[in-house]
Amino acid sequence: MCDQCSESVRGKLAPSRRSALLLTAAALGTAFAGRAFAKEHKAPPKPQNVLSPDAALKRLMDGNARYVEGVTRRHDFRHEREALAGGQNPFAAMLSCADSRIAPEYAFDTGRGDLFVCRVAGNFAGTETIASMEYAVAVLNTPLILVLGHDACGAVDATLKAIKDDKPPPGHIPSLVDALAPAAKAAMQQGGNVLDKAIRQNVIDTVAKLKSAAPILNAAAEQGKLKIAGGIYRLTTGTVDMIAQG
Repeated sequence: MCDQCSESVRGKLAPSRRSALLLTAAALGTAFAGRAFAKEHKAPPKPQNVLSPDAALKRLMDGNARYVEGVTRRHDFRHEREALAGGQNPFAAMLSCADSRIAPEYAFDTGRGDLFVCRVAGNFAGTETIASMEYAVAVLNTPLILVLGHDACGAVDATLKAIKDDKPPPGHIPSLVDALAPAAKAAMQQGGNVLDKAIRQNVIDTVAKLKSAAPILNAAAEQGKLKIAGGIYRLTTGTVDMIAQG
């Protein structure tokens, strides 16, 4: 073959500079897209926490049964640190009273990264708490919220006394009284064991408030992605009695 013909064939077979650049750009784009997809669908740090709402509630109650029986599991915190350092995916969020006798992580025999807990005296849902629960559901994909009251709640008892005596407590405590007053007044109208009834009503009211919290929590609940339930922790036994489920 002559030199001229050989050059002609090479020109037909070899890609042009433009096509080579396009191929390179396409390859790089595919690589970057693959990395972005992998990041978006990164495996959760605790795969066992990816549960349905019903399964999450069952896991909580199974843990509480172990706690009551005194046969809690040994949790390996040291080896979980590396996985949890990069993220979290708790299987339940909890709104609990700040009472020192109630420790949700212990009461449900859970480990680090399992529960997303907000605690406030009287376990009521204020603006910041609702926002925190929205974060748990919208960002962390938490399938369950449990409102956890407890018997002999001092915050509820103080609210009942403040209403009865018509005398507000000192400092910033009146903000707690204002939040708990609707449940306390409803219980006072019923009579009987007013403290127990107020504690129960407060949990029921808080569950209803979270269920109706727009636009995040109510939508997730309506779509079946989220269960919002309520329970009362019994100080003498450690048992959690469920009183509201949705």
